[in-house]
Amino acid sequence: MEWKKVVAIIRTDKLEGVEERLKKIRVRGISVTRGKGYGEYANFFTSDWFVTHARLEIYCEASRADDVANTITEAAHTGLAGDGIVAVIPVEKIYRIRTKAEGNAHDV
Repeated sequence: MEWKKVVAIIRTDKLEGVEERLKKIRVRGISVTRGKGYGEYANFFTSDWFVTHARLEIYCEASRADDVANTITEAAHTGLAGDGIVAVIPVEKIYRIRTKAEGNAHDV
């Protein structure tokens, strides 16, 4: 089985809604970290321009990656600058720590 990694950077106030929508489509695992940075939107009222955001990382079957990305996009959309981005990245290899299995993403 081929795997993909979906990475999204979204507004923190949209995080809860995105999480709920991902649960509804039965996403089995998600990692969320809080971060700061700037891109399309910068906070010019701070000395470093940084804005806080949430970063989501999801590993899923390649066949589900577009559905996951579209779900995030729909749930996080406001139509304003700074809504964020979603990227789908190929996964070359996976190492499962619990079982010590390793190999191509489809082998683990």
